[in-house]
Amino acid sequence: MARFREPLVLGRVIGDVVDMFMPSVNLTVAYGSRQVNNGCEIKPSAISSPPRVEVGGDDLRTCYTL
Repeated sequence: MARFREPLVLGRVIGDVVDMFMPSVNLTVAYGSRQVNNGCEIKPSAISSPPRVEVGGDDLRTCYTL
C-alpha cells in the first residue's frame, strides 16, 4: 500500500528548516501557467511578474501568515 507523504517533508523543509507540523490548508504558487513545487528551478525571466498565490481553506474570515 502506497503511503502519501507531504511534499514539504519529502523536500526536507519540514524537519530541517522548520519544526514538524501538519499543514492545515493548501498553498499554491504559480508564475503564469507554471506551478512552483519543491525543487523547481525557475529562470529569472520567468519570474519577472509577481506570482499568483492561492491559500486554500473554507473560511474566508481566517487569516494566515506566510
